[in-house]
Amino acid sequence: MIEGLMGLWLQHAPVLSVVLPMLTAVLLLLIGDAGGMAGQGGAHDDAALRWRRRISQGSALLGLLMAAALVQHAASGELLAYRLGEWPAPFGIVMVVDRLSALMVLLTYLVAVPVLWYACGGWDAHGRYFHALFQFQLMGLSGAFLTGDLFNLFVFFEVLLIASYVLLVHGQGRERFRMGVHYVVLNLVASGLFLIGLSLVYAATGTLNMADVGQRLALLQGDQLVFAKVAALVLLVVFGLKAAMLPLYFWLPGTYAAASAPVAALFAIMTKVGVYSIVRVHWQLYGAEAGPAALTVADWLMPLALATSALGVLGALAAHTMGRLVAYLTVSSVGTILAAVGLFTPETLSAALYYTLHSTIVIAGLFLLVELMAAQRGDTHDKLQPAHAVREPVLLGVMMLFGAASVAGLPPLPGFLGKLMVLESSTGLPAQAWIWSVVLVVGFLSIVGLARAGVIVFWHVQPAGDAGASGSSARLLAPVWAFMALTLVLAVMASPVKRYTDAAATQLSQSSDYVRAVLGADAVGRSTTRPYDGQRPAPAPAKSVPSQEKQP
Repeated sequence: MIEGLMGLWLQHAPVLSVVLPMLTAVLLLLIGDAGGMAGQGGAHDDAALRWRRRISQGSALLGLLMAAALVQHAASGELLAYRLGEWPAPFGIVMVVDRLSALMVLLTYLVAVPVLWYACGGWDAHGRYFHALFQFQLMGLSGAFLTGDLFNLFVFFEVLLIASYVLLVHGQGRERFRMGVHYVVLNLVASGLFLIGLSLVYAATGTLNMADVGQRLALLQGDQLVFAKVAALVLLVVFGLKAAMLPLYFWLPGTYAAASAPVAALFAIMTKVGVYSIVRVHWQLYGAEAGPAALTVADWLMPLALATSALGVLGALAAHTMGRLVAYLTVSSVGTILAAVGLFTPETLSAALYYTLHSTIVIAGLFLLVELMAAQRGDTHDKLQPAHAVREPVLLGVMMLFGAASVAGLPPLPGFLGKLMVLESSTGLPAQAWIWSVVLVVGFLSIVGLARAGVIVFWHVQPAGDAGASGSSARLLAPVWAFMALTLVLAVMASPVKRYTDAAATQLSQSSDYVRAVLGADAVGRSTTRPYDGQRPAPAPAKSVPSQEKQP
């Protein structure tokens, strides 16, 4: 019976990862949030808040277990394809689990669970419907990582963005509303460009199913090839804005610094949605097997990524608040990841995936740590200027030292291992000198910027004594310890994690496996028998599109 239940869950696992947070959010909305603002509710509202917290945390923990199970199954090499309504791909909606998508869903929940625990320490009561919005955010993130259709990638982008609009201004405040306006406007522009890019893809290939697009791109000629290449560049702009890549990163530092600590920590995974989309589209669809459209953005991606990393660390050096410092380090880390992705080899992609895990976890933890330090500095808050001494200099100092060593890439932490992987994988490539120079210089300047912040916070203190702030509670410290523990686990488990990322990079390089899982066993090469002529192909027989297909 247990095996039957496991088999049933596995059959529906791709869609359940999206349905779980959606149903949780709907349940939380049905419960309501009357008196949700801090100080406005009585005993009844306190009890309702406790129930909202239990439901939200329980759902996040269940989602984490499901994500871990997906990674365990994906490690075997089998791709899961779930066709909603049993409509055959490419005509129906399809959700796909491969090594990359499973890894990103797991990373989402590894960030979400500690962040949600931290938010339940009081931040969730600073505004209404926090937990419902948090779950909708998880729904959008999971859907974006699992969808096998470009249009539904747009749909899930919008779901997570709408939730992020409200989460950004949660707790209110003039600065949050000001940055929220910029954030909304820029993302609405990006959404419009996204639709234009999808229109160009559809005009060139007649489909938006990722597996089918990848099949058809290799045969395009003439105007259709031009449309496809223009679409690739437009989508790079869209995903580059989401990932905060030069010259589209300027919105991120102010936005993340203005958000509340748990929201900023959750947003650490948001930039990785842009990174994931670049990998999925420009590695899988416009990869080496795309014929004349192959590697359309190769001449642009790596130089822009290196410039992003360099300018991000310069912004960190010039930051006047700890929140902006961490936000600029987020930009710099994205640049390092995309520089490795832009080299377009399986080895560099594997290194980029490992570094993605490290940077997301460390950045999320630093956003929480910054608020703990700021809360003990009186009116100075997180400004990088002398202030009252923090109440717990040893505890917070050790935490900051650990976070700084991880971000800067000091051995034996995973930041060092990730950067070493990037440097080693780029050896012998034409861009090796640029990669090594930028990565090493950025690492050194990161140490300088974080050391400057540490000196100001812990050494340059006013002699008047402390400001009377209380120490950090165990509830708020626990999520930061959790992120530190995850960092250590990533270092200790570096070998098996690297084997997984190697396999994920290899799987992405072999598009035939993805096509076979989504379109059926006889689909490989079927779309490549002739160029797209504007006519829809006949749907495949039902027997060729089972609900899940194990690859040979």
